[in-house]
Amino acid sequence: MSDQIELSGVNKYYGAYHALRNIDLTIRKGSFTALVGPSGCGKSTLLRSLAGLESISTGTLAIAGQVMNTVPPRKRDIAMVFQSYALYPHMTVEENLTYSLRIRGTPKAEAKRAAAEVAATTGLSPLLGRYPRELSGGQRQRVAMSRAIIRNPKAFLFDEPLSNLDAALRVHMRKEIRALHDRLGATSVYVTHDQIEAMTMADHVVVMRAGVIEQQGRPLDLYDRPVNRFVAGFIGSPAMNFVPAIGGPDGRSLVLDLGERQTVALGYGVTPGAAMTAGLRPEHISIAAPGAGRLKVAVATVESTGSATYVTTATTPELVLVVNGRADLKVGDEIGLDFAPAQLHLFDTRTERRLEAIDDAA
Repeated sequence: MSDQIELSGVNKYYGAYHALRNIDLTIRKGSFTALVGPSGCGKSTLLRSLAGLESISTGTLAIAGQVMNTVPPRKRDIAMVFQSYALYPHMTVEENLTYSLRIRGTPKAEAKRAAAEVAATTGLSPLLGRYPRELSGGQRQRVAMSRAIIRNPKAFLFDEPLSNLDAALRVHMRKEIRALHDRLGATSVYVTHDQIEAMTMADHVVVMRAGVIEQQGRPLDLYDRPVNRFVAGFIGSPAMNFVPAIGGPDGRSLVLDLGERQTVALGYGVTPGAAMTAGLRPEHISIAAPGAGRLKVAVATVESTGSATYVTTATTPELVLVVNGRADLKVGDEIGLDFAPAQLHLFDTRTERRLEAIDDAA
């Protein structure tokens, strides 16, 4: 599978502000790549640079083997779907879809036929005669996507397209976008601050912070082996628990500081006396049988959603755990917690980089 989009050593400056820092990224033809990170991390700047709406300061941007650094947006053969639908209110759905074709001089019959084909693909056929004001939010977003599809571009760029939709519609639309991507065999680049969208929709996730790519790879690879504390805390919901820790004197245990120190056996090697941060995902913690458990804690809050119960412990720092179904707990209960040592993530306290078990590193 050939490379569709390549960025090499890309930097972007706004005056003294360094918005993108030495970006190296390859987006494979036909892949669905999500750019994810907190506000201000550079993901939208990167997307706009791909589209040509921003010029890069240094480095190389190539699309389908052609360097695009100075190529204007209209000649990049890329379609962009924005957070705002940007539909023409005085045009029908069909007229909105065919507008880009008509200004290129496409014959009216051919443009009409193309609109009908795209509308059939995106479920808009009954709506071609309506105006944007007569459509729901989800229907308007489908029109925006259809307007991009009709151009048959080399790649689709999505800039937080679901942010204006309610929660239920966002879930529905992300399924639609992914299904559409699969049907078209398109190359898609999708910007979002929502890591759940990134994890569920993308083949390849790029996590950004302060203009830097912190980690990229398959969604579950980022979940299972985050390279640093930032990625570990950003990927996963609820967020990973972080606890100050010290390598045990035997080199096979960990001393966790939860307001009071508790020692847990690991079964693998760590540096004795080394300061580190232990990370543990809420879904990897379970409530032990009475009198058992690796950790002894008190319950601070219990929140039940019916399908799951979220428990917060009265420790410093607090721990959050997720229990499937309902838990017979109340505030103040003393409980034991269990987890598999293999599911602990260890990070250097100073650099925040991932630490490998000594046994594994050997």
